Amino acid sequence: MKRNKITETLSQDKLIEHKQRVAFHEAGHAAGIHLNNKARQLPAVFFKIIFKEMNGVTAADVIAYQTTHDDCIARVEGGRLIDLLPPSIDSLMSELTEYSDAMVQLVKDYQVAFEADIINLLIGPLTEAKHVAATDDEMFNHKLIDLKALKNYGGSSDLALANEYLQSFSADKQQQDEKLDELFAVAFDFVNNDANWAAITKLADYILSSSKNIIGCEEIVLMLDQSVAHFQNRRTMVRCQWPAELSQHRY
Repeated sequence: MKRNKITETLSQDKLIEHKQRVAFHEAGHAAGIHLNNKARQLPAVFFKIIFKEMNGVTAADVIAYQTTHDDCIARVEGGRLIDLLPPSIDSLMSELTEYSDAMVQLVKDYQVAFEADIINLLIGPLTEAKHVAATDDEMFNHKLIDLKALKNYGGSSDLALANEYLQSFSADKQQQDEKLDELFAVAFDFVNNDANWAAITKLADYILSSSKNIIGCEEIVLMLDQSVAHFQNRRTMVRCQWPAELSQHRY
């Protein structure tokens, strides 16, 4: 009887941990889709977070999530700037160079959006990794968290989709790997940005406390924008107080 009670408690703890990890993962994707795209002056794109029933989640589901992310309890639907990938961006560019400058610019804009989609895919598992590191009181840096490590944070399907994109970027595997490393560094810096992390944390906390099955795009965007604005205003106020504090300590 006592052993069953302990097992039940451990399972409940594991379930809570699983909820938290998934909440941060999806909050990361959402923050990337809105804040990263906005920073790159890309058009807004519709998305929403959809939740599954949690009551039936088992320990096996948790392990499956961490290795494949195929059976997650929440997912972001939509949010991709590019739905249909060309056979090759290089070939697309070469075909259009003989046309107008406007068409060439269109291809360049396409590549910016192409890279943003990959970055937003990587932000999800990186966010989960940062949350786990903070929970375990561990460091979060490039040496400890690399591309391969993302599979431990529900990133397998994200990496698989990123690789689909990269096959359209170049047929050369070395060029694909170099581009993925480059975009991984950008995603890492996004997650490590204090204002972005504050916004991600606020959204993750909201996800955990919400009883909704769907959180819509407008609600998420408003929350993220308000969080970033609040963080920046608070930082500005602190900076404005520095000269006065320094002058007081001078005498």
